[in-house]
Amino acid sequence: MAKTDDITIFHNPNCSTSRKALQMIRDAGHTPTVVEYLKTGWTKAQLKDLLARMGAGPRDILRVRGTPAEDLGLTAPGAAADAILDAMVEHPVLVERPIVAGAKGVALGRPLEKIEPLL
Repeated sequence: MAKTDDITIFHNPNCSTSRKALQMIRDAGHTPTVVEYLKTGWTKAQLKDLLARMGAGPRDILRVRGTPAEDLGLTAPGAAADAILDAMVEHPVLVERPIVAGAKGVALGRPLEKIEPLL
């Protein structure tokens, strides 16, 4: 029987780490809401909420590999948090994955062990 607490995974099915995180969640007895953020995109408010719940900043979830992050100047030391968030809304691929949110908190699943306390 699925656990009653709500867990959401912001997921990229093409990412092996994201697929492993989804399986971990299911193996723990949860039936998560799966958000394929590359299809749905992000809102700035949504990202700010997740970051606040993580106790993190935009740079902490910025994906550089395989993204336009460097070309957009987002890896520069002086890149403003708002500029990074705006770019993440425009280019969802800039958000590192997977992000798992639930009643026990929010975590970036890199490494995967970081999501264990949420299960």
